[in-house]
Amino acid sequence: MFRNIFNTFANCFKIPELKSRIIFTILVLAVCRLAAYVPVPSVDGSALAAFARAHSSGGGLFGLTGMFSGGAMERCAIGALGIMPYISATIIIQLLTAVVPTLSKLAREENGRAQIIKYSRYLTVILCMGWGIFQAISWENPSKVFSGYDGGPLVTTSHIWLYRMQTVLILTTGTMILLWLGEQITERGVGNGVSLIITVNILARLPQAVLGLKDLFMAKGNVEARLNLGHGVLLVVLMVMVIGGCIAITQAQRKIPVQYAQRAVGRKMYQGGTSFMPLRVNYAGVMPVIFASAILMFPQRIFSLIGTSYDISWLRTWGYALDYGSPSYLVLYGLMILFFSYFWVATQFNELQIADDLKKNGGYIPGVRPGQATSDYLHNTMSRITLAGAVILTVIAVIPIILSKAMGMDPGVSQFFGGTSMLIAVGVMLDTMRQMESHLMMRHYDGFLKKGKLRGRFS
Repeated sequence: MFRNIFNTFANCFKIPELKSRIIFTILVLAVCRLAAYVPVPSVDGSALAAFARAHSSGGGLFGLTGMFSGGAMERCAIGALGIMPYISATIIIQLLTAVVPTLSKLAREENGRAQIIKYSRYLTVILCMGWGIFQAISWENPSKVFSGYDGGPLVTTSHIWLYRMQTVLILTTGTMILLWLGEQITERGVGNGVSLIITVNILARLPQAVLGLKDLFMAKGNVEARLNLGHGVLLVVLMVMVIGGCIAITQAQRKIPVQYAQRAVGRKMYQGGTSFMPLRVNYAGVMPVIFASAILMFPQRIFSLIGTSYDISWLRTWGYALDYGSPSYLVLYGLMILFFSYFWVATQFNELQIADDLKKNGGYIPGVRPGQATSDYLHNTMSRITLAGAVILTVIAVIPIILSKAMGMDPGVSQFFGGTSMLIAVGVMLDTMRQMESHLMMRHYDGFLKKGKLRGRFS
């Protein structure tokens, strides 16, 4: 197996076009990583970076933002916002497409999609500016934003408003440059550029996670090691199962058979045939996990901040109840993932339009009448497979939280045993391997899999 994979990678460099695409992708990704180390002027992030290394977290403020920026936020670097504003803008535009008729019409047109991408970029700039203001103020008063930080301000200049304006401009520019580099990878490299940037930022924390995991198995002085050999075996088995589950939920689909009748359009006669309609089990991808994590992050911070500032006991109690990893947090987290899985399908999967398009093209599902009956059949089928996908997604998402609480594992380590990090990394790797395999197959080389082909990843 490993020999086959090694030979496949060697074959990739025998094709000049594919070789140049791979090298270009690697070089651009290296440039993207520089954005996580070039500091913002007038900010000294060394104290915050040291605090982040000692209190790495898979949830809260150091969670999604730190993961997508690859550690740039705690280093106070120009790439501190990462690609997160663009992802948020894309999600917002996609959700608005389902409820705004003008955007819905544009989404169905060939030229309209370019217009929607333009709207996403405009919204990205607006979100970057708002996010940049918050980031600049948080670096002025880090102790009020980063729980447990007891150091002083990170800003080294007395010209506060000049610092704020230049920081917002630099952070916005950094995000837009990363977005442009991602588009260059998509056009001239291998894989989806934005997804690869996120994946590289996630994997940048892997060495730190490995060192943290090693410390759990080593005794320090008179303190015994937290984990033993039995725990190590269980963790290896768990990682294999989680990776397998991520691949399965990414690739799994329900094939609906579709029969096309012979039809004439003008003087052309179109032959009938049999095809199938793939319905993905995990239609929403990692979006439900991102939504749930982002939404649960704010109430806990707000309740704790207000309850502590104004000495309101019941708000402090709610803040503790929603603390990362608490039982109530786990329950709400799981329920919200289930909810957003169905919410995404309800807003993005249009069974009425699919049924109408099938009817117009002379297609029908065997045993199901065209029109409303086809729409109801697709709705019921999608509801059933979404439940299975949402349950598996929830299990994978809560594994890191359970590990961090049950084994005393640092969240920065446990995030590589499931959750958003693993789902994104596995999905992007599958997508990149699929594109590389298509280049190999066109030139009659064996792909990564001798039997069957990779079928792409979730969107």
